[in-house]
Amino acid sequence: MHRPGVDLISIYECLCDRTRLRILNLLCKGPLCVCHFQELLKEPQVKISKHLKYLRTHGMAEVKRDGYWMIYSIPAKPTRELKANLGCLQDCVREDATFRQDLQKLEKIRAKFERDSPIASSRTHCC
Repeated sequence: MHRPGVDLISIYECLCDRTRLRILNLLCKGPLCVCHFQELLKEPQVKISKHLKYLRTHGMAEVKRDGYWMIYSIPAKPTRELKANLGCLQDCVREDATFRQDLQKLEKIRAKFERDSPIASSRTHCC
């Protein structure tokens, strides 16, 4: 099934930015809120929100509101192209120190917010 905006060209346009790659790598481990991305990537909210909007517009991320939280995730039913490229991303970033550090920080943040975060109950993996 083809969805507008989630074709191969859109996917590669999204993947050509390091911040978006880092966001997608983290989203592959489960849903996250903007504030978590800020803490993980040490970037301002405006920059994170801009990249998340770009990913959402291109069909590579979804968002849902849970109270005050805006929870971002990989689409529940990713296209075959998106799923394949996210799998490739996961394979490629294993050797990159920045991506490994992001995942280590993610585990610490998940433990810290486990009790009161809506992301705790909706952990999923995309790849």
